[in-house]
Amino acid sequence: MKDLLTKLYNKISDKIKKIISKSSPRWLVLLIDIFLVVTAFIFSYLIRFNFSFRFGEHHIKYQILLIIVLSLISFLITGSYRGIIRHTGFKDIISVTKSATIISLLLLLIVGIVRNYDILEHFNMPLSVIGIHYFVSIFMLIGSRMIYKGFYQKLETHLQEPKKVIIHGAHTGKAVYDAILAEPNSKYEVICFVDDRSKFIGKMIHRKEVCAPKKITESFVVKKDISEVIISKPEATPLELLEIANKYLDIGLKVKTVPHINQWIDDEKITIGQIKELNIEELLNRSPIKIDNPVIKKDIENKVILITGAAGSIGSEIANQVMHFNPKQLVMIDIAESALYDVQQDFIRKGYDTKRFTSIVGDVRDKFKMDEYFARFQPDIIYHAAAYKHVPLMERNPYEALKINVLGSKNIMDLAIKHQVGKFVMISTDKAVNPTNVMGATKRAAEIYATCSQKKTKNTKFIITRFGNVLGSNGSVIPLFKKQIKKGGPLTVTHKEITRYFMTIPEACNLVLEAGTMGNGGEIFVFDMGEPVKIFDLAKKMIQLSGYEYPKDIDIIITGLRPGEKLYEETLGKNEGDLPTHNEKVMIAQINDVNCEEVCMYFKELNNYQNLTHFEIVQILKKMIPEYISNNSEFEELDKITQ
Repeated sequence: MKDLLTKLYNKISDKIKKIISKSSPRWLVLLIDIFLVVTAFIFSYLIRFNFSFRFGEHHIKYQILLIIVLSLISFLITGSYRGIIRHTGFKDIISVTKSATIISLLLLLIVGIVRNYDILEHFNMPLSVIGIHYFVSIFMLIGSRMIYKGFYQKLETHLQEPKKVIIHGAHTGKAVYDAILAEPNSKYEVICFVDDRSKFIGKMIHRKEVCAPKKITESFVVKKDISEVIISKPEATPLELLEIANKYLDIGLKVKTVPHINQWIDDEKITIGQIKELNIEELLNRSPIKIDNPVIKKDIENKVILITGAAGSIGSEIANQVMHFNPKQLVMIDIAESALYDVQQDFIRKGYDTKRFTSIVGDVRDKFKMDEYFARFQPDIIYHAAAYKHVPLMERNPYEALKINVLGSKNIMDLAIKHQVGKFVMISTDKAVNPTNVMGATKRAAEIYATCSQKKTKNTKFIITRFGNVLGSNGSVIPLFKKQIKKGGPLTVTHKEITRYFMTIPEACNLVLEAGTMGNGGEIFVFDMGEPVKIFDLAKKMIQLSGYEYPKDIDIIITGLRPGEKLYEETLGKNEGDLPTHNEKVMIAQINDVNCEEVCMYFKELNNYQNLTHFEIVQILKKMIPEYISNNSEFEELDKITQ
């Protein structure tokens, strides 16, 4: 009997859903609107004559016919009946008001003609009735739409099946459950709580059982029709979150989380709007780096800071962080005009004092203009982020990679010495370590030149920072995967075993600022990025987090390593070690000694780049950087020659 009633209820629900999901026919809306206008007209007479019928009933039937004709004309002119009633908005209200206005104006015109020419007496009516009718018809037309819209939304909400979820974390999970109960039209139905602590297991919270994690199996999820899990462990580290999320993703659940407890209301309440889908950034297998160094403020405050590549992902974030430390002047240089304009407008929107920052469209390869800017602004600290970074593109364009990454960097370093800049902080990459591609080799060449530059001067401190892939930066893998998922897949991965280190943009820029304060000159700073992430696994997790199944809904295609690409990135070169700093996550690389006389000779050859072929440029780089061995590249034949 219960099953029969359930089936009957579901059938009725489906029928109602189909009815309310369809838009009402336009002709029906038109008829209802005309009926409402006529009803408003009769009601206007009743109001005018104090709800008595002393208003000449023999005339009103002709006037009603007139109202029907005028209403039809008005509604056809404005098209107010064409709108979807359940989506009534401001434009529909304006349209209805226009219709009522046209009807009233036509009535006034007809009554004026009747009275002036003493004709068609049946259409004569009090002007007060026309005025009352105007407002009553507007009220009824708009009111009917709003009532229908409200009824539809209420009905749709009640008929919409709530998502069945479990809450992982009994302690703070109670606050999440309270938020769900407090929401009038909540889309969640909590099935149970999950916790691995014995003091909670078996107990009841709001009449919902607290289960052990081992109970939440795939069969349990299917049986209870559970679709999502809300992880309520705001104190969990990324590694702990990864372990918890992985289990639920493997049994087909969509994972959501709650923010850190310091974002809760009065440290004990949370709103349902704060329950968010788990970001892939939270699944990185490491703890985030937190840098809180008061010396940074002392170093930057009231100083002139110059940033090259200031419109890029890293450069713009450095600029943002620098502005928090009240520099005397921030000079932002980038060749990308539109991107630099966006950064400038963002600063203006944030309310930064426009006198304290300057945006310059400039090219670090133009030494003459750069010299002019150095002389004008006299920077105290330089953050050099200008570079070409895409490995496959640079593998095909060594000429351009050389000009910006090597010779452009050389220009800025030479000018830093000339103008006695206090600190020069260079943004490098883990691809400069044992490079297998042109991009990594050019960045390593710039590192070498910085090391030699330090030996030339005591006035400028040359500091290098090396880090891995930056989450969300232009051209990085996660934005690419998001675009591919949005298009329905497939996701493209170059090799099933390829791994990369990851960090967030704010973390990368924190490291750069930290290095600027810690460095005494000549150091290469690297930091603990935890375990490398397998890109294939990252792709699978992103598919799952987006609510799809791999490979059923979205597949992953292996495309093969790109020119110059290697399977595993490294943070230290051959025979390099590392030394600790006061920050346990940040180390100093013990680099191999550099023969600066030889380096100077190689740079003289590279300065003649206009007369060099791609192969000749790469050959010089390989002489300067013996550990540079090309991989999956046309330049591999040069390695055979040297061997």
